[in-house]
Amino acid sequence: MSGVRPLAQATAQAVESATWSAGVDVGGTKVDAALLDEDGRVRAAVRTLTRRGVDGVVTSVVEAVERLCAGVGLTPTGLSCVGVGVPGMVDGASGVVSHAVNLGLGEAPVPLASLLEQRLGVDVVRVENDVNVAALGAADVLRIEGDLAYLALGTGVAAGLILDGRLRRGHLGVAGEIGHVPWGDRGRQCPCGQRGCLELYASGSAIGAAWPSGRGRPAPVELYEAAAAGDPGAVRIRDEHAEAVAMCVRVLVLTTGVRTVVLGGGVSALGTPLLDAVVGVLREAEAGSPFLRSLRLDERVLLAPREGHVAAVGAARLAQDAVVLPTVTEVPA
Repeated sequence: MSGVRPLAQATAQAVESATWSAGVDVGGTKVDAALLDEDGRVRAAVRTLTRRGVDGVVTSVVEAVERLCAGVGLTPTGLSCVGVGVPGMVDGASGVVSHAVNLGLGEAPVPLASLLEQRLGVDVVRVENDVNVAALGAADVLRIEGDLAYLALGTGVAAGLILDGRLRRGHLGVAGEIGHVPWGDRGRQCPCGQRGCLELYASGSAIGAAWPSGRGRPAPVELYEAAAAGDPGAVRIRDEHAEAVAMCVRVLVLTTGVRTVVLGGGVSALGTPLLDAVVGVLREAEAGSPFLRSLRLDERVLLAPREGHVAAVGAARLAQDAVVLPTVTEVPA
């Protein structure tokens, strides 16, 4: 994996005020970390491999932050805060994580924020669900004002929600679990115990199961290329995928009223072909429904940027919100 990648000139002298922050996005296979200055600009970034288990996850985050800091002549103790996004169930207030299966974390609660504060020597470490921090990052990087949903299309399907300017976690933290909304009368069995969940049709895993990669490239890329070339089987699977993603968009807008839906996650790397397919389905639905047409769903869908370290930026922003800046008091002469 790549080492520290400086994005702007940074020196130790420039960060002595301890106003810089780090954001870390911990995925099942890789860690993406970014260093932000006092103005919220990304000054350096690093990607490393993820280690599994409690010790592995902690070490992965610590090493990523240390490498970021070393690249600008800083130590982690010089940071104002660190934010971390992880999959699974996360208590944002306490920083306790559980059920992050692809990180090797099971049902037992893990006080990840506390463990990282001890290892890094940083006073403020915030831990949040990875899709939630991606929503915050998308709003920041794309400069989106107003409510939004970040629809993560990856191994599974879930949405991060920003409503009234704040993350909406919901009771038990399950707000935005759009992937487990059953889709019509479709009957595929979902591991969650239900049948016909949208995740079985809209996720990258669904594409991989229906159209396995034959040339070692991501299955979504091969599927959409084959569909563009006119392969009838690929066209059918691509259209089903686009319909499922479009249904996610409709459900998110109709239930939360978000102004914008950002398509993110690994599948969004398809770029324009994915956006065109989803928008096409939305327009077809609008053609037969004056109500849907009035909502202009096709104009409310955007792609997450390929670059920009969206989730890492969102994690840092979340941590920054938890930092209480000292009050400057004038001293009489």
